[in-house]
Amino acid sequence: MRTLAVVRGVVQAVGFRYYAQAEAGRLGLTGFVRNRRDGAVEVEAEGDPAAVSAMLAWLAHGPPSAVVDSVETSELEPLGEAGFRIDF
Repeated sequence: MRTLAVVRGVVQAVGFRYYAQAEAGRLGLTGFVRNRRDGAVEVEAEGDPAAVSAMLAWLAHGPPSAVVDSVETSELEPLGEAGFRIDF
């Protein structure tokens, strides 16, 4: 299962990408996280459906320094990539 999540709120310049990478690693997910020009953070997470669901639950609040207003999700085709990275 692969899901795209767009996280909006105070989510840039608060360490969101680094915390998201750590959480994805803890959950055994692959994919990436990156800042968007519109101020949101974009996450593509792939793995076991329960782990992806746990990641989405984490994204709903993010790290302590973030203020998450909304998370929009859509399902994607799995890519079978390795690792979870921060894209710049």
